[in-house]
Amino acid sequence: MKVNELDQITGTLSKPSKMPGWAYGIPAKECKVGSKLAKIPGTVCHGCYALKGCYVFPNVQAAQYKRLDSITDPRWTQAMAAQILRHKSKWFRWHDSGDIQSLDHLKKIFAVCLLTPDVNHWMPTREAGILAQVTLEEVPTNLIIRLSATKVDGSPSSSWQHTSTVVTEGKTCPAAEQDNKCLSCRACWDKSIPNIAYGKH
Repeated sequence: MKVNELDQITGTLSKPSKMPGWAYGIPAKECKVGSKLAKIPGTVCHGCYALKGCYVFPNVQAAQYKRLDSITDPRWTQAMAAQILRHKSKWFRWHDSGDIQSLDHLKKIFAVCLLTPDVNHWMPTREAGILAQVTLEEVPTNLIIRLSATKVDGSPSSSWQHTSTVVTEGKTCPAAEQDNKCLSCRACWDKSIPNIAYGKH
Protein backbone atom coordinates (compact mmCIF):
# COMPACT_ATOMS: atom_id res chain seq x y z
CA MET A 1 0.00 0.00 0.00
CA LYS A 2 1.03 3.60 -0.52
CA VAL A 3 1.74 5.78 2.51
CA ASN A 4 -1.44 7.83 2.07
CA GLU A 5 -3.47 4.61 1.90
CA LEU A 6 -1.93 3.38 5.14
CA ASP A 7 -2.67 6.70 6.84
CA GLN A 8 -6.27 6.54 5.65
CA ILE A 9 -6.72 3.06 7.12
CA THR A 10 -4.89 3.34 10.46
CA GLY A 11 -4.22 7.00 11.02
CA THR A 12 -0.64 8.15 11.48
CA LEU A 13 1.85 7.00 14.11
CA SER A 14 3.27 9.38 16.71
CA LYS A 15 6.89 10.08 17.68
CA PRO A 16 6.96 11.01 21.39
CA SER A 17 10.12 12.92 22.21
CA LYS A 18 10.70 10.65 25.23
CA MET A 19 10.69 7.40 23.27
CA PRO A 20 13.49 5.71 21.29
CA GLY A 21 11.00 4.82 18.55
CA TRP A 22 7.46 5.31 17.34
CA ALA A 23 4.16 4.98 19.17
CA TYR A 24 0.43 4.71 18.63
CA GLY A 25 -2.25 6.49 20.64
CA ILE A 26 -6.04 6.53 20.88
CA PRO A 27 -8.21 8.76 23.12
CA ALA A 28 -7.58 8.36 26.86
CA LYS A 29 -11.23 9.33 27.42
CA GLU A 30 -12.16 5.99 25.84
CA CYS A 31 -10.13 3.84 28.25
CA LYS A 32 -12.49 1.26 29.73
CA VAL A 33 -10.87 1.12 33.16
CA GLY A 34 -8.65 4.21 33.05
CA SER A 35 -11.49 6.65 32.36
CA LYS A 36 -13.12 5.54 35.62
CA LEU A 37 -9.88 5.60 37.61
CA ALA A 38 -9.14 9.12 36.33
CA LYS A 39 -12.01 10.39 38.50
CA ILE A 40 -10.62 8.80 41.69
CA PRO A 41 -7.83 10.58 43.64
CA GLY A 42 -4.93 8.32 44.58
CA THR A 43 -5.14 6.18 41.47
CA VAL A 44 -2.43 6.13 38.81
CA CYS A 45 -4.89 7.55 36.25
CA HIS A 46 -5.93 10.56 38.34
CA GLY A 47 -4.37 13.58 36.65
CA CYS A 48 -3.56 11.51 33.55
CA TYR A 49 -1.08 13.28 31.25
CA ALA A 50 -3.08 12.13 28.20
CA LEU A 51 -6.15 14.04 29.38
CA LYS A 52 -4.44 17.44 29.38
CA GLY A 53 -1.85 19.54 27.57
CA CYS A 54 -1.34 18.98 23.86
CA TYR A 55 -3.33 15.74 24.03
CA VAL A 56 -6.59 17.71 24.23
CA PHE A 57 -5.89 19.93 21.22
CA PRO A 58 -8.69 19.47 18.65
CA ASN A 59 -6.33 18.23 15.93
CA VAL A 60 -4.77 15.66 18.29
CA GLN A 61 -8.18 14.45 19.46
CA ALA A 62 -9.36 14.16 15.86
CA ALA A 63 -6.31 12.04 14.97
CA GLN A 64 -6.81 9.82 18.02
CA TYR A 65 -10.49 9.22 17.26
CA LYS A 66 -9.61 8.42 13.66
CA ARG A 67 -7.24 5.73 14.94
CA LEU A 68 -9.87 4.42 17.34
CA ASP A 69 -12.50 4.16 14.62
CA SER A 70 -10.05 2.42 12.30
CA ILE A 71 -9.56 -0.61 14.55
CA THR A 72 -12.66 -2.31 13.10
CA ASP A 73 -11.41 -1.94 9.51
CA PRO A 74 -10.65 -5.46 8.18
CA ARG A 75 -7.42 -4.07 6.66
CA TRP A 76 -6.19 -2.69 9.98
CA THR A 77 -3.81 -5.48 10.99
CA GLN A 78 -1.92 -5.56 7.70
CA ALA A 79 -1.88 -1.76 7.46
CA MET A 80 -0.61 -1.31 11.04
CA ALA A 81 2.20 -3.76 10.42
CA ALA A 82 3.12 -1.89 7.24
CA GLN A 83 3.06 1.45 9.09
CA ILE A 84 5.43 0.16 11.75
CA LEU A 85 7.80 -1.43 9.24
CA ARG A 86 8.02 1.64 7.03
CA HIS A 87 9.27 3.73 9.97
CA LYS A 88 12.21 1.32 10.37
CA SER A 89 12.37 1.44 14.18
CA LYS A 90 13.31 -1.48 16.43
CA TRP A 91 11.25 -0.11 19.35
CA PHE A 92 7.51 0.47 19.39
CA ARG A 93 5.08 1.52 22.12
CA TRP A 94 1.39 0.74 21.98
CA HIS A 95 -0.89 3.38 23.49
CA ASP A 96 1.09 6.35 24.67
CA SER A 97 -2.53 7.49 25.06
CA GLY A 98 -5.51 5.19 25.52
CA ASP A 99 -5.72 1.44 26.08
CA ILE A 100 -6.91 -1.81 24.54
CA GLN A 101 -10.64 -1.75 23.85
CA SER A 102 -11.54 -5.44 23.70
CA LEU A 103 -10.21 -8.97 23.36
CA ASP A 104 -10.58 -8.65 19.58
CA HIS A 105 -8.46 -5.49 19.65
CA LEU A 106 -5.77 -7.26 21.69
CA LYS A 107 -5.74 -10.24 19.32
CA LYS A 108 -5.28 -7.84 16.38
CA ILE A 109 -2.28 -6.32 18.15
CA PHE A 110 -0.86 -9.82 18.58
CA ALA A 111 -1.25 -10.31 14.82
CA VAL A 112 0.58 -7.04 14.09
CA CYS A 113 3.46 -8.13 16.34
CA LEU A 114 3.71 -11.45 14.52
CA LEU A 115 3.94 -9.57 11.22
CA THR A 116 6.77 -7.39 12.59
CA PRO A 117 9.06 -9.99 14.22
CA ASP A 118 12.17 -7.77 14.25
CA VAL A 119 10.42 -4.99 16.19
CA ASN A 120 10.33 -4.90 20.01
CA HIS A 121 6.79 -4.03 21.12
CA TRP A 122 5.76 -2.76 24.57
CA MET A 123 2.20 -2.22 25.73
CA PRO A 124 1.20 -0.92 29.16
CA THR A 125 -2.43 -1.59 30.13
CA ARG A 126 -4.87 -1.43 33.02
CA GLU A 127 -7.31 -3.79 31.34
CA ALA A 128 -6.80 -6.78 33.64
CA GLY A 129 -10.16 -8.21 32.62
CA ILE A 130 -9.13 -8.39 28.97
CA LEU A 131 -5.72 -9.85 29.81
CA ALA A 132 -7.45 -12.53 31.88
CA GLN A 133 -8.92 -13.87 28.63
CA VAL A 134 -5.50 -14.76 27.14
CA THR A 135 -2.57 -16.85 28.27
CA LEU A 136 1.08 -15.84 28.33
CA GLU A 137 1.71 -18.48 25.66
CA GLU A 138 -0.55 -16.53 23.26
CA VAL A 139 1.51 -13.33 23.58
CA PRO A 140 4.02 -12.97 20.73
CA THR A 141 7.62 -13.26 21.88
CA ASN A 142 8.44 -9.76 20.63
CA LEU A 143 5.67 -8.14 22.71
CA ILE A 144 5.83 -7.32 26.42
CA ILE A 145 2.58 -6.37 28.14
CA ARG A 146 2.91 -4.63 31.49
CA LEU A 147 -0.20 -4.61 33.67
CA SER A 148 -0.31 -1.35 35.60
CA ALA A 149 -1.12 -1.12 39.29
CA THR A 150 -4.29 0.77 40.19
CA LYS A 151 -3.13 2.96 43.08
CA VAL A 152 -0.10 5.21 43.54
CA ASP A 153 2.31 3.36 45.85
CA GLY A 154 0.22 0.22 45.36
CA SER A 155 1.67 -3.26 44.96
CA PRO A 156 2.24 -4.73 41.49
CA SER A 157 -0.54 -6.93 40.20
CA SER A 158 -0.13 -10.63 40.91
CA SER A 159 -2.28 -11.67 37.95
CA TRP A 160 0.26 -10.99 35.18
CA GLN A 161 3.95 -11.73 34.74
CA HIS A 162 5.12 -8.20 33.84
CA THR A 163 3.86 -5.11 35.64
CA SER A 164 4.38 -1.43 36.34
CA THR A 165 3.72 0.77 39.35
CA VAL A 166 3.68 4.48 40.16
CA VAL A 167 5.55 5.43 43.32
CA THR A 168 6.37 8.50 45.39
CA GLU A 169 9.70 6.95 46.42
CA GLY A 170 11.92 4.21 45.00
CA LYS A 171 11.35 4.69 41.28
CA THR A 172 13.37 2.58 38.85
CA CYS A 173 12.56 4.54 35.67
CA PRO A 174 15.48 6.95 35.06
CA ALA A 175 13.62 9.36 32.74
CA ALA A 176 13.22 12.12 35.34
CA GLU A 177 17.02 12.43 35.57
CA GLN A 178 17.40 12.30 31.78
CA ASP A 179 15.35 15.30 30.61
CA ASN A 180 12.25 13.05 30.63
CA LYS A 181 13.73 10.75 27.96
CA CYS A 182 14.48 7.05 27.72
CA LEU A 183 17.88 7.67 26.10
CA SER A 184 19.69 4.30 26.28
CA CYS A 185 17.24 2.72 28.74
CA ARG A 186 15.04 -0.09 27.36
CA ALA A 187 13.78 -1.49 30.67
CA CYS A 188 10.11 -1.23 29.72
CA TRP A 189 10.75 -3.64 26.83
CA ASP A 190 12.95 -5.97 28.90
CA LYS A 191 11.24 -9.23 29.88
CA SER A 192 13.92 -9.96 32.49
CA ILE A 193 12.57 -7.04 34.56
CA PRO A 194 9.32 -8.03 36.31
CA ASN A 195 8.22 -4.52 37.38
CA ILE A 196 8.98 -0.95 36.34
CA ALA A 197 8.39 1.67 39.03
CA TYR A 198 7.63 5.11 37.58
CA GLY A 199 7.99 8.18 39.76
CA LYS A 200 4.77 10.08 40.45
CA HIS A 201 4.81 13.46 38.71
